[in-house]
Amino acid sequence: MTHRKFAMLTLGISLASICASTFANAGTWKGSASYYHARTRMGCAHRYLPFGTQVKVTNLRNGRHLVLTINDRGPFIKGRIIDVSTRAAEMLGFRHAGLAQVRVETMTN
Repeated sequence: MTHRKFAMLTLGISLASICASTFANAGTWKGSASYYHARTRMGCAHRYLPFGTQVKVTNLRNGRHLVLTINDRGPFIKGRIIDVSTRAAEMLGFRHAGLAQVRVETMTN
């Protein structure tokens, strides 16, 4: 590998790390949530947030909220911002409805 290719690769990795950490530390999103039959009882799936990121998910209709950990990728359906486990959907009060309008906030350590 030439010095130039190595420098480009390093720059690309650095930029990706900066973008990922900025995205993980940034804020709040509103959108639709769905649920799925997860292997874990209390987890959630997000397209971009790093695994292990804790998020507070609030059901905007009833005000119920949970802190969940990102442990999967998804949802891959347009308009949905997060998938939560079946147990989490029950606790948030939208399991029977299937979808809910939610606010998702990253938790800072």
